[in-house]
Amino acid sequence: MTRYAVTREIHAKPEVIWELLTDAPNYPNWNPAVLGIEGRIAPGERIELTSVVNPKRSFKLEVTEFSPPHTMVWADGMPLGLFKGVRTYRLAPQVDGPTTFSMEEEFSGLLEPIISMSIPDMTESFELFADGLKRAAEST
Repeated sequence: MTRYAVTREIHAKPEVIWELLTDAPNYPNWNPAVLGIEGRIAPGERIELTSVVNPKRSFKLEVTEFSPPHTMVWADGMPLGLFKGVRTYRLAPQVDGPTTFSMEEEFSGLLEPIISMSIPDMTESFELFADGLKRAAEST
């Protein structure tokens, strides 16, 4: 299984961060890792994301979990579980004020070892995403 993850302490309320995470048209304004998102980020909706990791390819994702303002999951995959990608966003308010933001993506399935060889390293993209979210939320 291939996994990417990032965590940031953000000095903003979860609701402020959640608003940024669910406002698809404005992603490119704060997120240097995303070129664009088509669709509505809401429960059961399908979105199409274009990333700097692979600008020539769009990822068609389904919003499979949506628990404002704490957890959101986007997923995509092949039939019969041959390959699956799941991205999870979590917001956890801390007693001392900041919110812990975490994002992870896991790839799994029978074809994962083969397909993952063609997926670019997403570490830098995850760092850009988290840093952009932190800047945007803290400046609100």
